[in-house]
Amino acid sequence: MAKFNPVLLAPLAIFAGLGAMFYFGLTRDNPDQLPSALQGKPVPIINLTDLRSDPAPTNDDLNAEGVKLVNFWASWCGPCRTEHPNLAAMAESGITIIGINYKDDPENALAFLEELGDPFAQIGADFTGRNAIEWGVTGVPETFVIDGNGQIIMRWPGPIVGDVYERRIAPAIAKAMAE
Repeated sequence: MAKFNPVLLAPLAIFAGLGAMFYFGLTRDNPDQLPSALQGKPVPIINLTDLRSDPAPTNDDLNAEGVKLVNFWASWCGPCRTEHPNLAAMAESGITIIGINYKDDPENALAFLEELGDPFAQIGADFTGRNAIEWGVTGVPETFVIDGNGQIIMRWPGPIVGDVYERRIAPAIAKAMAE
Protein backbone atom coordinates (compact mmCIF):
# COMPACT_ATOMS: atom_id res chain seq x y z
CA MET A 1 0.00 0.00 0.00
CA ALA A 2 1.34 3.47 -0.97
CA LYS A 3 2.14 5.97 1.75
CA PHE A 4 0.24 9.25 1.89
CA ASN A 5 2.38 12.21 0.83
CA PRO A 6 1.31 15.47 2.57
CA VAL A 7 3.07 17.52 -0.13
CA LEU A 8 0.19 16.61 -2.44
CA LEU A 9 -2.14 18.70 -0.24
CA ALA A 10 -0.09 21.89 -0.69
CA PRO A 11 -1.76 22.99 -3.98
CA LEU A 12 -5.20 22.35 -2.48
CA ALA A 13 -4.33 24.34 0.66
CA ILE A 14 -2.94 27.23 -1.42
CA PHE A 15 -6.04 27.25 -3.62
CA ALA A 16 -8.35 27.22 -0.57
CA GLY A 17 -6.36 30.03 1.06
CA LEU A 18 -6.51 32.20 -2.08
CA GLY A 19 -10.22 31.50 -2.44
CA ALA A 20 -10.85 32.61 1.14
CA MET A 21 -8.81 35.80 0.62
CA PHE A 22 -10.73 36.66 -2.55
CA TYR A 23 -14.07 35.94 -0.90
CA PHE A 24 -13.40 38.12 2.14
CA GLY A 25 -11.78 40.82 0.02
CA LEU A 26 -14.77 41.06 -2.31
CA THR A 27 -17.44 40.90 0.38
CA ARG A 28 -15.81 43.29 2.83
CA ASP A 29 -17.78 46.52 3.19
CA ASN A 30 -15.14 49.13 3.80
CA PRO A 31 -16.14 52.48 2.29
CA ASP A 32 -13.29 54.11 4.18
CA GLN A 33 -10.77 52.08 2.20
CA LEU A 34 -10.22 55.19 0.07
CA PRO A 35 -10.62 57.91 2.70
CA SER A 36 -11.13 61.50 1.67
CA ALA A 37 -8.46 63.93 2.77
CA LEU A 38 -11.15 66.62 2.50
CA GLN A 39 -13.56 65.22 5.09
CA GLY A 40 -14.25 67.92 7.67
CA LYS A 41 -12.73 70.61 5.46
CA PRO A 42 -14.29 73.31 3.28
CA VAL A 43 -15.33 72.35 -0.24
CA PRO A 44 -12.63 73.00 -2.85
CA ILE A 45 -13.07 75.85 -5.31
CA ILE A 46 -15.15 74.79 -8.30
CA ASN A 47 -14.98 76.26 -11.77
CA LEU A 48 -17.66 74.60 -13.86
CA THR A 49 -19.08 75.17 -17.32
CA ASP A 50 -22.83 75.53 -17.87
CA LEU A 51 -24.46 72.31 -19.03
CA ARG A 52 -28.15 73.22 -18.96
CA SER A 53 -29.67 76.61 -19.71
CA ASP A 54 -29.30 77.65 -16.05
CA PRO A 55 -25.91 78.74 -14.71
CA ALA A 56 -23.48 76.17 -13.35
CA PRO A 57 -23.15 76.04 -9.55
CA THR A 58 -20.50 78.16 -7.84
CA ASN A 59 -18.82 77.96 -4.46
CA ASP A 60 -21.45 80.37 -3.15
CA ASP A 61 -24.02 77.67 -3.94
CA LEU A 62 -21.97 75.01 -2.14
CA ASN A 63 -21.56 77.29 0.89
CA ALA A 64 -25.24 78.25 0.98
CA GLU A 65 -27.45 77.23 3.88
CA GLY A 66 -28.78 73.72 3.94
CA VAL A 67 -27.41 70.24 3.42
CA LYS A 68 -26.65 69.19 -0.12
CA LEU A 69 -25.10 66.34 -2.02
CA VAL A 70 -22.50 66.88 -4.73
CA ASN A 71 -22.56 64.02 -7.22
CA PHE A 72 -19.85 63.51 -9.86
CA TRP A 73 -21.30 61.50 -12.76
CA ALA A 74 -21.03 60.84 -16.51
CA SER A 75 -23.30 59.51 -19.23
CA TRP A 76 -20.68 56.90 -20.21
CA CYS A 77 -20.58 55.53 -16.65
CA GLY A 78 -22.57 52.31 -16.15
CA PRO A 79 -22.73 52.58 -12.33
CA CYS A 80 -24.01 56.17 -12.74
CA ARG A 81 -26.96 54.78 -14.70
CA THR A 82 -27.53 52.19 -11.96
CA GLU A 83 -27.58 54.74 -9.14
CA HIS A 84 -29.66 57.33 -11.04
CA PRO A 85 -33.11 56.13 -9.86
CA ASN A 86 -31.87 56.45 -6.27
CA LEU A 87 -30.70 60.02 -6.90
CA ALA A 88 -34.14 60.78 -8.37
CA ALA A 89 -35.83 59.36 -5.27
CA MET A 90 -33.58 61.41 -2.98
CA ALA A 91 -34.32 64.57 -4.96
CA GLU A 92 -38.07 63.85 -4.79
CA SER A 93 -37.76 63.50 -1.01
CA GLY A 94 -36.34 67.03 -0.82
CA ILE A 95 -32.59 66.42 -0.81
CA THR A 96 -30.70 69.03 -2.81
CA ILE A 97 -28.33 67.37 -5.27
CA ILE A 98 -25.75 69.32 -7.23
CA GLY A 99 -24.47 67.42 -10.25
CA ILE A 100 -21.00 67.70 -11.69
CA ASN A 101 -20.80 66.06 -15.08
CA TYR A 102 -17.32 64.58 -15.48
CA LYS A 103 -15.36 64.53 -18.78
CA ASP A 104 -18.47 64.01 -20.87
CA ASP A 105 -19.85 65.13 -24.20
CA PRO A 106 -22.55 67.73 -23.41
CA GLU A 107 -25.02 66.19 -25.89
CA ASN A 108 -24.59 62.75 -24.32
CA ALA A 109 -24.95 64.16 -20.80
CA LEU A 110 -28.16 65.99 -21.68
CA ALA A 111 -29.53 62.91 -23.48
CA PHE A 112 -28.79 60.84 -20.36
CA LEU A 113 -30.81 63.29 -18.23
CA GLU A 114 -33.60 63.42 -20.82
CA GLU A 115 -33.84 59.62 -20.81
CA LEU A 116 -33.55 58.97 -17.05
CA GLY A 117 -34.77 62.25 -15.56
CA ASP A 118 -32.88 65.14 -14.04
CA PRO A 119 -32.55 64.96 -10.24
CA PHE A 120 -30.10 67.86 -10.04
CA ALA A 121 -31.10 71.18 -8.47
CA GLN A 122 -28.01 72.62 -10.15
CA ILE A 123 -25.56 71.15 -12.59
CA GLY A 124 -22.25 72.02 -14.17
CA ALA A 125 -19.73 70.33 -16.42
CA ASP A 126 -16.14 69.46 -15.57
CA PHE A 127 -14.89 68.86 -19.11
CA THR A 128 -11.19 68.73 -18.20
CA GLY A 129 -11.54 66.80 -14.93
CA ARG A 130 -9.67 69.52 -13.02
CA ASN A 131 -12.49 69.96 -10.49
CA ALA A 132 -12.58 66.22 -9.84
CA ILE A 133 -8.84 66.27 -9.15
CA GLU A 134 -9.30 69.11 -6.65
CA TRP A 135 -12.03 67.10 -4.89
CA GLY A 136 -9.92 63.92 -4.85
CA VAL A 137 -12.41 62.00 -6.99
CA THR A 138 -11.10 58.53 -7.80
CA GLY A 139 -13.85 57.59 -10.27
CA VAL A 140 -17.47 58.20 -11.08
CA PRO A 141 -19.95 58.09 -9.57
CA GLU A 142 -18.75 59.71 -6.39
CA THR A 143 -20.92 61.64 -3.94
CA PHE A 144 -20.12 64.12 -1.19
CA VAL A 145 -22.40 65.23 1.66
CA ILE A 146 -21.93 68.95 2.32
CA ASP A 147 -23.27 70.77 5.37
CA GLY A 148 -24.77 74.28 5.44
CA ASN A 149 -21.33 75.78 6.13
CA GLY A 150 -19.72 74.33 3.01
CA GLN A 151 -17.89 71.58 4.94
CA ILE A 152 -17.49 68.08 3.52
CA ILE A 153 -19.13 65.67 5.97
CA MET A 154 -18.49 62.48 4.01
CA ARG A 155 -17.55 61.05 0.64
CA TRP A 156 -19.07 57.97 -0.91
CA PRO A 157 -16.91 56.43 -3.65
CA GLY A 158 -19.17 54.43 -5.94
CA PRO A 159 -22.84 54.18 -6.77
CA ILE A 160 -25.55 54.78 -4.20
CA VAL A 161 -27.34 51.44 -4.54
CA GLY A 162 -28.80 48.83 -2.24
CA ASP A 163 -28.80 49.95 1.37
CA VAL A 164 -26.00 52.52 0.93
CA TYR A 165 -28.46 55.39 1.36
CA GLU A 166 -29.83 54.08 4.66
CA ARG A 167 -26.49 52.89 6.04
CA ARG A 168 -24.15 55.69 4.95
CA ILE A 169 -25.77 58.68 3.21
CA ALA A 170 -28.79 59.26 5.51
CA PRO A 171 -26.64 59.24 8.70
CA ALA A 172 -24.21 61.70 7.08
CA ILE A 173 -27.10 63.95 6.09
CA ALA A 174 -28.39 63.82 9.67
CA LYS A 175 -24.91 64.72 10.94
CA ALA A 176 -24.69 67.60 8.45
CA MET A 177 -28.08 68.92 9.62
CA ALA A 178 -26.88 68.86 13.22
CA GLU A 179 -23.70 70.81 12.41
